[in-house]
Amino acid sequence: MFKIDAADYMMSICGNDALRELSSPGKSGSVFFLSQDDHFMIKTLRKSEVKVLLRMLPNYHHHVRSYENTLITKFFGLHRIKPSSGQKFRFVVMGNMFCTELRIHRRFDLKGSSLGRSADKVEIDESTTLKDLDLNYRFYLEPSWRDALLMQIGIDSKFLEAQHIMDYSLLLGVHYRAPQHLRSLMPYNRSVRADGLGILAEEGVTQGLLSENDSQNSIEDDISNYPEGLVLVPRGSDDGSVVVGPHIRGSRLRSSSAAGGEEVDLLLPGTARIKELQIQLGVNMPARAEKIPGIQEVEKFPEAYDVVLYLGIIDILQEYNMSKKIEHAYKSLQFDSLSISAVDPTFYSQRFLEFIQKVFPPNAVTG
Repeated sequence: MFKIDAADYMMSICGNDALRELSSPGKSGSVFFLSQDDHFMIKTLRKSEVKVLLRMLPNYHHHVRSYENTLITKFFGLHRIKPSSGQKFRFVVMGNMFCTELRIHRRFDLKGSSLGRSADKVEIDESTTLKDLDLNYRFYLEPSWRDALLMQIGIDSKFLEAQHIMDYSLLLGVHYRAPQHLRSLMPYNRSVRADGLGILAEEGVTQGLLSENDSQNSIEDDISNYPEGLVLVPRGSDDGSVVVGPHIRGSRLRSSSAAGGEEVDLLLPGTARIKELQIQLGVNMPARAEKIPGIQEVEKFPEAYDVVLYLGIIDILQEYNMSKKIEHAYKSLQFDSLSISAVDPTFYSQRFLEFIQKVFPPNAVTG
C-alpha cells in the first residue's frame, strides 16, 4: 500500500548502522529515533497508545487507501521487544516528513490552541520545535494548491474526529530561500520554450512558469506567487531524474497557471547537481512567507521570503478519554476553555482547521 520494499525497511531499521536518537524527547515521555537513511522515524509508545492504534487500524487502513494524498502520519510497523534483562518496549515506525536534501531551517508544531503554546528555549536554532504562538509568518500558496491542501486537512481532521482523537498537530517544516520584498518588481527577462511554456527570469535566476499569451498583469502576479531561484517545470517522462522521496503521496500537484494544468515538478537551479523534486501535497511545496508585523512594528512592505514547505499531521493516538475530560474541566476553571488543547474532538477539529486556514491565507487580489 505504501510502496515500501520489505528488505529496504528491514535494512533501515535493523541494519548495521545505529539509529540516531533525537535530542529532545516528546512531552509524553516518548523517545524518538531516526534511521540512518532518514527515511523512518521510530517513536516509543505507551501501552494506551498501542491500544488506540490497534483499535483504529482498520479505519486508518481504509482512510489512507481512500485518500492517497492524506497528510496523516504514515505508520509502517508496530513492534514490541522484550530484552532478556527486563522491561518491554513498544514502538511504531513512521515516515520521516522531513526526509529531504533541502535544509529545514524552521519547524513548527501547530495545534490551533494558545495556552502554553510557545517554545521554552531562549535560543532558537534549527532543531527547536516552535509552536503556535511562535509562528509570526503567513504562507501563500498557488491558489489551487491551497484549495487542495485545506480540503485534505479538512478530510483528515474529520476522520480523526470520528475516531475520537484530539491533541494532534500539523508539523510544518520551512526551508528558506533568498529573502525579497515581493512587491518591488525587479527587472526580468522572459523566454518561451517550444512547448509554449515560458520561463520568467529575474536577474538571470529562473522565477516561474508562464504561458506564451500571459499578460503583463499575469507576469506581475506570478512574481509574487512563485519563489525566486525555483522553477516549476511540466512533468516529463519518468526517466529516473525526478527525486520522489519516501513521502508516499499519491500524485503530483498541477499548476493552475501552467498551460493545460500541467503536473509540475520543482527544479532547484544552482545546486551542485540539478535535480527535479516532485511537488506533492505537503512535500516540496513552494510558497511565499510574509512576516506578520508586531503591534509596535510599522512596515511599508512586509518582510517576505521564498520558502519550500513540508508538512503533515502527527500525534494522532490521543483519545478524548476520561483523563482528558478531567484535564479539560480542571483547566477550564483557571483559563479560557477555548484556549486549551484538551477539548472534545469535534471542537478540536473545527478550531484546528480554522487556525490552519489563517496560516495559509488566500493570495490578496490586487487591482
